[in-house]
Amino acid sequence: QVQLVESGGGLVQAGGSLRLSCAASIRTGRTYAMGWFRQAPGKEREIVAAISWSGGSTYYVDSVKGRFTISRDNAKNTVYLQMNSLKPEDTAVYFCAAAAGYSSSWRPISRWEYPYWGQGTQVTVSS
Repeated sequence: QVQLVESGGGLVQAGGSLRLSCAASIRTGRTYAMGWFRQAPGKEREIVAAISWSGGSTYYVDSVKGRFTISRDNAKNTVYLQMNSLKPEDTAVYFCAAAAGYSSSWRPISRWEYPYWGQGTQVTVSS
């Protein structure tokens, strides 16, 4: 079983920054691709960014490219999402997700490929 705990959400003004963290308790010997998703009220949950277990392959949705950075520290079993130049439209609950895989370049972008999810952390960007 994999447990994920997000932290770092909060209220920030437009143009500001936040850093989300996702601490994972994982099975020894397994490798996991990780993703950050977000869900705004009345909208579908969407991919924000994903990273392969090696960190060598990443994906960003177009709306956050150049503003957000996903990274991971496998020694700490933690994944980060650095969010800069935040906009009101970034307001959502942000979820961390994990998917077991052995390919060093695999970083799925569909929510249905991730069986493990955190509880979410609220990010609110005021205008």
